[in-house]
Amino acid sequence: MTDTTAITRLTAAETAERIRSGALTAVEVTEAHLARIEAVDEKVHAFLHVDREGALAQARAVDAKRAAGEELGPLAGVPLALKDIFTTEGVPTTVGSKILEGWIPPYDATVTKRLKAAGIVILGKTNMDEFAMGSSTENSAYGPTGNPWDLTRIPGGSGGGSSAAIASFQATLAIGTDTGGSIRQPAAVTGTVGVKPTYGGVSRYGMVAFSSSLDQGGPCARTVLDAALLHEAMAGHDPLDSTSVDAPVPPVVEAARTGSVAGMRVGVVKQFRGEGYQAGVVQRFDEAVAVLKELGAEVVEVDCPSFDLALSAYYLIAPSECSSNLARFDAMRYGLRVGDDGSHSAEDVTALSREAGFGDEVKRRIMLGTYALSSGYYDAYYGSAQKVRTLIKRDFESAFERVDVLVSPTTPTTAFPIGERADDPMAMYLADLCTIPANLAGNAAMSLPCGLAPEDGLPVGLQIIAPAMKDERLYQVGAAVEAAFVEKWGHHLIEEAPSL
Repeated sequence: MTDTTAITRLTAAETAERIRSGALTAVEVTEAHLARIEAVDEKVHAFLHVDREGALAQARAVDAKRAAGEELGPLAGVPLALKDIFTTEGVPTTVGSKILEGWIPPYDATVTKRLKAAGIVILGKTNMDEFAMGSSTENSAYGPTGNPWDLTRIPGGSGGGSSAAIASFQATLAIGTDTGGSIRQPAAVTGTVGVKPTYGGVSRYGMVAFSSSLDQGGPCARTVLDAALLHEAMAGHDPLDSTSVDAPVPPVVEAARTGSVAGMRVGVVKQFRGEGYQAGVVQRFDEAVAVLKELGAEVVEVDCPSFDLALSAYYLIAPSECSSNLARFDAMRYGLRVGDDGSHSAEDVTALSREAGFGDEVKRRIMLGTYALSSGYYDAYYGSAQKVRTLIKRDFESAFERVDVLVSPTTPTTAFPIGERADDPMAMYLADLCTIPANLAGNAAMSLPCGLAPEDGLPVGLQIIAPAMKDERLYQVGAAVEAAFVEKWGHHLIEEAPSL
């Protein structure tokens, strides 16, 4: 292993410690990751924009602080890949769409500001399904991202660029957003760790909106502790976000360092198995449940009947909110403008710009949402979906009276081939079957690796769901399970990923 390769294989906690001790400089770490990006990202296509000069400037600032004797934060100097849905001052933000191609925001999102304040080095912006609408990163206007385990397969979506960046060791950490599973599903299929914090736990200010009552930013990492450290750095109340929870950040780092499930009650969701689930996924999930029992957890089956309606409710609520949020892209203020040659009206320019700028999936969801909100159909569709959402929340509340956390497979299958579901939206939507209920209820949820499916050798994810504002339970359980699997395998799962 070359020194550069060794640096990119370090965890975030290890990297930060070596920078603090002087064993490595932040510039050395950043240069190692930039070299890795240059070497492999042409194949993976995890990044839409690499901010080489900006990253090195941030790294030099960390090294200057250390040289001046200033105390460095827990993640100072650690390289991160940022999903291209968060605004970054002076750096392009496209949301994976042609309609924002070349747009350079004049301000930072709150998450971006907090990363910079923590001394985290932002390497660049990662590829994603356009406006976060998709489960495979095939809906990006800039082409698909490959899964580092098998470049012919999807890396999940919508945050496939972020998961692929850390799975291919191009970044140590990444940020994603999760509307219906877009952090957890990519984590599951790439063998990484992804967390959807409690809704409102991470600021949405400066995060381009898809579905405002569902969207939530969260950490992506290769270990549970790294995810906890990033969670703590990016979370917290923000007066600029009206949905931000005004409460202390749960003690996620402490929970990750002292992970234990002894005496905990763990619920296995009855609805998350059966027809449509890959045999190898179910096998690895059952093994993970057995590990929980061995570690001292009490495991019980939990019945949540409304979960069977979650997918249908989600695909009415999310498109309805997207049809409202995307109305701002009218070609009048920013972004793509087509037909502004003096021969078209303002309405024509807006229509032509949207036709050229939005992709098929975005158009599909806008039309679906506009229909669901239209006069005469609102109560039948959107109103009914919101009632189902209430039933799902009640099922969670009932379950959490009996158990501390719920567990399930993160996805029904492993990563599918690129193009396999491109012409079948319903098959694509089923990838989010297990993840959507947590978004509808606003609960916290995590995916972490629980092995490889025997039939294809691809990663399987274990999903853990905790009550709102009890995010520390995810890390408590996740760290215990991770430690048990590392002991069993002799290493973290991601270290097995084929080299590029």
